[in-house]
Amino acid sequence: MSHVTLRFIDNYDRKMSDTMTWPSLLARLLEGEDLSVSQATWAMSQVMSGEVSDSRLAGFLVALKAKGETVDEVVGFRSAILDSAMPLDIPPMVLDIVGTGGDPYGAVINVSSVASIVAAAAGVPVVKHGSRAASSKSGASDMLAQLGVNLELTPEQVAAVFHQIGLTFVFAAKFHPGFGHAATARRELGIPTIFNILGPLCNPVRPEASAVGVANLARVPQMAGVFRTRGATALLYRGDDGIDKMTTTGHSRVWEVSGGRITEHVVDVTELGLPVAKIDDLLGKSPEHNAELALSVLAGDDIPARHIVVLNAAAGLTAFDLAGDPSQYDVPLRQRLIANIDKAQKAIDSGEAKKKLDAWREATGR
Repeated sequence: MSHVTLRFIDNYDRKMSDTMTWPSLLARLLEGEDLSVSQATWAMSQVMSGEVSDSRLAGFLVALKAKGETVDEVVGFRSAILDSAMPLDIPPMVLDIVGTGGDPYGAVINVSSVASIVAAAAGVPVVKHGSRAASSKSGASDMLAQLGVNLELTPEQVAAVFHQIGLTFVFAAKFHPGFGHAATARRELGIPTIFNILGPLCNPVRPEASAVGVANLARVPQMAGVFRTRGATALLYRGDDGIDKMTTTGHSRVWEVSGGRITEHVVDVTELGLPVAKIDDLLGKSPEHNAELALSVLAGDDIPARHIVVLNAAAGLTAFDLAGDPSQYDVPLRQRLIANIDKAQKAIDSGEAKKKLDAWREATGR
């Protein structure tokens, strides 16, 4: 190898090393330059391992937000978070139904959690990723605990529950301990940051199928881009009323990701055979109140909460169908949703959804 080549390699290595420091990354962001996937991965790895100060992290998050995050940056962040997550022995051909939170009402009922039970009762394997309330009065774990599901499980127990009943819950706080290193900076900043969308993207099982509600419309391209980059299948959606759900108050926008393609749809609830609700019909309160609503839905009561749960369970079933059979992409989305609404309805009315909750309680030791 020539001296010229060696000098080139030495200079290249030194340049790459220089870009992997906090001052260099901060300077890059402040100049409006994007980070590469490797730079974003390095930065988040530092965060997850607790090797960055709160002040430096706060500056990084603000500079990143001011510039605007790219898909490559989110891909890098996600990669580092998943690399630091606790492992989970569950195959990836599963469904996750999850939302970003952050709706303008702050109190929409826990639709995703109940829809996950219904989807599992309809025969689809579900690994629900979630945490405590951040922007609402009741997060996924808050309500599930009220329903009698024991969430204080080891990774081995979480996997065992899945293999026993085809449904389990991954408590983000337990599987991503590195998030705790960012808690102080995020709390003191008091503004939404990139962490607000990373949760729904970081299920440690890496599900092949995801149904994701996104409250902030500006975040949809980033999240859809991540699913496309990793070759996964997803339905992302947002109600025109601003909630991170497929809504029953009117129209929803849906972004379907499959095989590297992203197609946007507009879905009108009246065309799906479901009653139109008022937003007040969908507002929850405490975990106790939301758990009572969930039990009413699973008991088959004909209430507004039932219809939005059924619709979002159908979105999850549709995503899973598409992951197993990409040719479904060419079938009109409305047609697929209607078929899966029927499956979700039957899972409830047959009593299978309530049985699935009972089995979940028993499997977790409650």
